Amino acid sequence: MKSIILVGGEGTRLRPLTYSTPKQMLPLVGTPMIECVIEALARHGVTDAVLSLGYLPDHFIEAYPSGVIGGVNISYAVEPEPLDTSGAIRFAAEYTNIDDTFVVVNGDVLTDLNVTKLIQFHRRHGAQATIALHPVEDPSRFGVVPTTPEGRVIAFVEKPPVGEAPTNLINAGTYILEPSVLDHIAPTGRVSVERDTFPRLAAAGTLFAMADEGYWIDTGTPQAFLRANVDLLWGRYESRMIENVVKGVWRHTSSEVAASASLSNVVIDRDCVVGVDVVLENVVLLPGSVIESGAEVRSSIIGERAVVGASSILGATCVVGTDVRVAPRSRLSGDIRLGESQSAKEILVHGPHDIVTN
Repeated sequence: MKSIILVGGEGTRLRPLTYSTPKQMLPLVGTPMIECVIEALARHGVTDAVLSLGYLPDHFIEAYPSGVIGGVNISYAVEPEPLDTSGAIRFAAEYTNIDDTFVVVNGDVLTDLNVTKLIQFHRRHGAQATIALHPVEDPSRFGVVPTTPEGRVIAFVEKPPVGEAPTNLINAGTYILEPSVLDHIAPTGRVSVERDTFPRLAAAGTLFAMADEGYWIDTGTPQAFLRANVDLLWGRYESRMIENVVKGVWRHTSSEVAASASLSNVVIDRDCVVGVDVVLENVVLLPGSVIESGAEVRSSIIGERAVVGASSILGATCVVGTDVRVAPRSRLSGDIRLGESQSAKEILVHGPHDIVTN
């Protein structure tokens, strides 16, 4: 079985971390997210995967020079221009000569979905395309998919207003497609699978969907990225079990952590330094970051080689970008992004900078 993994987006919701790293290459408890996605697919018979690339493609290509991830053969389809979801699927499928039933997944979704069961459902119904669905409390941020009792899709409603969704079952970002679906996608330009292709297939009666209540999370926001890391620490994502977790804390062996530090739900990646009397709660430290003595950091992500100055207090939800320095005794909380301008125009901050909030 072959798969196309959509990884071409810029990850704007995770800026400034994604200015220099594609979001699917950000680590979940020390392992790049893309590896978690591919390993889950491998458990269901996927032997070959195409990474549909657009943003910072060299990061993926250089990271896996052998062309193999978790026993799955990897190839790369780099979009010449942004093609949106359907356009990316068609480009990748044609670039790699996919000519049989194939799986498509969003590369920023972590899920325990039983892909084997989804494929069986797809074939049993003679579907042209099948969508995995997942129930959520607030479906207004997603594509909502009402179906008939047998699973035939009635409509595809993209991001309905709050309180107006016909169902709480959303598009979970995993699809089983027949090659004939490609004939419904314009050969050039941007085409959306959610707004263009799926509504067309639904109208033709060839689009089906299967609900699944397994683990599922879209990791594309800072809050969700933090939650995904914590879920891995506590074994809530069964497709990947993490070793050497001690009471909700994972620490890379190359990192230094003072004995007096207080840690709860924390990921400490390689080459990090955590000083004396530091408090960390629900925090991810990316490689090379430093938390100086007496600092308190909660519900935040600290980027590569970033420094949080002594006696600073960072609260939910701060995202500190690569090579940024937070000055000692800073007080920061709210939806704070350090490493981009606070104006409408977002920029990448190069090199260390002191950022002070009084």
